[in-house]
Amino acid sequence: MKIFFSICMITVFAACSATRKNNQFNFVSFDKEGHRGARGLMPENTIEAMLRGIDEGVNTLELDLHITKDKKVVVSHDPFFNELITTTPEGKFLSKEESRKRLLYNMNYDSIRKYDVGLKAYPEFPRQKKIPAYKPLFASLIDAAETYASQKNRDINYNVEIKSKESTDNINHPAVPEFAELVVKVLVEKKITARTIIQSFDMRPLQYLHAKYPAIQTSLLLEAKENGTVNDFVQKLGFKPTVISPNFALVTKQFVDDCHKLNIRVIPWTVNTLKEIKNLQALGVDGVISDYPDLFKQL
Repeated sequence: MKIFFSICMITVFAACSATRKNNQFNFVSFDKEGHRGARGLMPENTIEAMLRGIDEGVNTLELDLHITKDKKVVVSHDPFFNELITTTPEGKFLSKEESRKRLLYNMNYDSIRKYDVGLKAYPEFPRQKKIPAYKPLFASLIDAAETYASQKNRDINYNVEIKSKESTDNINHPAVPEFAELVVKVLVEKKITARTIIQSFDMRPLQYLHAKYPAIQTSLLLEAKENGTVNDFVQKLGFKPTVISPNFALVTKQFVDDCHKLNIRVIPWTVNTLKEIKNLQALGVDGVISDYPDLFKQL
């Protein structure tokens, strides 16, 4: 079985490598990415948020990944049930202390599925529609998004984040090789590898993927507090990623020009006003990630 899967993986990634020259990610002149689907409009990282993003015309669905106790890839920003958005199966809310104890990595998916993450009011996003929702499996989200995009005659890309940190290896998530392999397995099974970028603030999964699966496109995420030049980041990473995705506060004309000189695209996060989006367009960025994908219709 392992030999068969290895052969399949080689075939898939050889095909990806062959098509990479043809820009298989379907990059457009300005990539419109819906943050966690459409976080400002629908419960984040849910199937409903992804479908709303498609309705709003995004090119790319941005989302976050974690691993469950039973080794399934689940869509979630936090490694636990965030108290700001969670209703327990008993209909109760969690304290911050309680929420941190409910780690997804310590729970099987059938238990995770019972929690609601769409009904609790979220003051930070007053326009967010409140509906029953749950944390979906990555595979199930892909199935729903692919079906919906096909009905809309749309081509959709995926920008998926591996949520890992060295300090939480084997606590909040598996070690990087296992985490990365579980994600890649879903991409291969769902045949979306060529339309997916894997991003992370943690350089280790990007380095692992580049070494083992060089056809997979990667994006280096940067926090606002990061110091250094584009060359510094690339040198530390050890290769040129497809994308560098900084907090939008880091973006300057020099930053964009330095990335473009290395043939690296710049897609900042999280850009939530029309003015900010247009300012970044004027600097030459290649797209933005926004909680409010309905803004894209005004460009």
